[in-house]
Amino acid sequence: MRYLISYDVNTTTPAGQKRLRRVAKACEDHGIRVQNSVFECVMDYSRLLMFREQLRAIIDAENDSIRIYPLGKDSNRLIHMGIQKAFDVTAPLIL
Repeated sequence: MRYLISYDVNTTTPAGQKRLRRVAKACEDHGIRVQNSVFECVMDYSRLLMFREQLRAIIDAENDSIRIYPLGKDSNRLIHMGIQKAFDVTAPLIL
């Protein structure tokens, strides 16, 4: 299956800059960079689970964010890690 991975790592500290490099390297090992912080990856579900745990171990969940978008038939199953809670884009929007 194909996935779109996007990340936002807080780089205001040297530790954040190191996390950014580690996240980028992990993504490069699993896919192709299509923009600065966006990768396209093709992997089966078991590989996705391992990759997700690898990313979870790298990021600071209180300062960083990773979003994994499945492309194709499961496109409504967003995987989110870190800050900025995911929201259901199919839910009713009340203004």
